[in-house]
Amino acid sequence: MSAAASFTFEGQLQPNGLGFMPMAIIIVPEDVVEALGGNSVKRVVGTLNGHPIRRGLLPMSTGQRFLLVSKALRRELRLSADTPVTVTLAPDPNPNQVDLPEELADGLEEWPEAAAAFVRLTPGRQRNLVHYIDAAKRPETRAQRVVKLLHQLANGAVPFRPPKDAS
Repeated sequence: MSAAASFTFEGQLQPNGLGFMPMAIIIVPEDVVEALGGNSVKRVVGTLNGHPIRRGLLPMSTGQRFLLVSKALRRELRLSADTPVTVTLAPDPNPNQVDLPEELADGLEEWPEAAAAFVRLTPGRQRNLVHYIDAAKRPETRAQRVVKLLHQLANGAVPFRPPKDAS
C-alpha cells in the first residue's frame, strides 16, 4: 500500500445486477470517496479482508462509486453474497500500472512489434487483455491466448475485434 492516507470501512458484497458478468460489487461510502479525493480518483489500492487489491473506483448512475469483486477473488477469499467485508483503500500511486502475467511479459520481450503495439494501448485496454489471459484456467489455454494476442498485436490487429474484411 502507498504512503498516502488510507481509509477503512465495513462494506457488504452485493450482486451487480448484470447477469453476463459473474461479479459482485462493494459500494464505497461517499465520505470515503471524498476522503480519497472525490471523483478525480479513478483507481485505488488497498485490502479486502486483508487481501491486497488494485481496482478501479467505478461510478454508478446514482452517483455512488463501487468496486468490482470477481468470482475468482470471492472464491479465493471464501466470500458469498451479502458477506460483510472490511475494505481499506488509498489512491493508487501508479494508476496506469498494469501487472503482466509472466507469459505475456516474456512474449512482449521477445516480439518487439507486439510490444510496441501493446504500449500504444490505453492502460484500461492493457488491463482488459491481461484479465483475458489470467482468466484462463489451464496453462495451455493461457499460452494459446498469449500467442494469439501477440500475433494480433504484431500484425496491427485490434484484439477482440474481428479483422477488417479484405474486400
